[in-house]
Amino acid sequence: MDVDRLLPTPEAADLIALTREIADKELAPRADEHEAAETYPEGLFTTLGRAGLLGLAYPEEFGGGGQPYEVYLQVLEELAARWAAVAVATSVHTLACHPLHTFGTAEQKERWLPEMLAGRLVGGYSLSEPQAGSDAAALACKAERTEDGAYRVTGTKAWITHGGKAGFYALFARTAPGSHGISCFLAPGATEGLSFGKPERKMGLQAVPTTSAYWDGALIDADRRIGAEGQGLQIAFSALDSGRLGIAACATGLAQAALRAAVAYANERTTFGRKIIDHQGLGFLLADMAAAVDAARATYLDAARRRDLGRPFSRQASAAKLIATDTAMKVTTDAVQVLGGYGYTRDFPVERYMREAKIMQIFEGTNQIQRLVISRGLTA
Repeated sequence: MDVDRLLPTPEAADLIALTREIADKELAPRADEHEAAETYPEGLFTTLGRAGLLGLAYPEEFGGGGQPYEVYLQVLEELAARWAAVAVATSVHTLACHPLHTFGTAEQKERWLPEMLAGRLVGGYSLSEPQAGSDAAALACKAERTEDGAYRVTGTKAWITHGGKAGFYALFARTAPGSHGISCFLAPGATEGLSFGKPERKMGLQAVPTTSAYWDGALIDADRRIGAEGQGLQIAFSALDSGRLGIAACATGLAQAALRAAVAYANERTTFGRKIIDHQGLGFLLADMAAAVDAARATYLDAARRRDLGRPFSRQASAAKLIATDTAMKVTTDAVQVLGGYGYTRDFPVERYMREAKIMQIFEGTNQIQRLVISRGLTA
């Protein structure tokens, strides 16, 4: 039950077909095993990079795919429909490339961006801290200038997707007091004085680690600062709207997977001499699930098309993230209900989908923060 997509070009249709082929071959058969064992899929992101799926939203001149965001997000949705953790990590990688691409110098981009977009360096986004999640201006991790002009970084960062596995991190650290005292750095994954905590024991998305990072006086060369000192929050926030669209696409893909599983089960299971999908109560529940998934997809595509046209899309991105992740939570929960007792067992994937959906209402800005963004947009 593939999604019938309206794509802007034949090239985009070919890209979706390629994505489905790779996802069906490389992701779907491995997801259950790695999620259950909480083991990292070594080599998988190299495979995605070689296929060109890790740099789709960036220009071809640096090795990217040169695709509009509406196409990139639909690729992300296809990945999420097979393995949500991999899709989320892909979205985070795209987010981590944004500071260099958008605010880096020509020399910085020529030096690092091709390796990043090809997936030879997979990225993590290091903004949050134990005491600073939604309130990014409360960052305490410090980057202090040394006599030779480098930066000495000291402090703790938290909730880093791909922590300990990534080849680089978009790091945000304090270079001066106040909300205008945050700066952005392209930090190498292997840096003396940088260590990582044990992976968090998460409810879902267990195959890709989420960790804390401990900066113990680690040195970062001055040429790895992205943008001006004090520009960090501007850089971080400029990336988050696009990142929220990535999570909206991941959530929609997860909901699509849950719908697909529920429909397949409802067409096979019989009660009282009829397929359960033919019972009106169950059929209507599945209809509501399908309509919600369609609505989530339409919402994120509307925001993406605004982005592609260069129009403001912050409020629409927050709406997409809110609607798609709430939809994923509802649809995955309903999928468990459709399968009944079987849905509550690990013999079927829908219980995992439900666990994975919950975090999507939390990261990239909680859904309460999205409501705040939307309400402020109404008064502007």
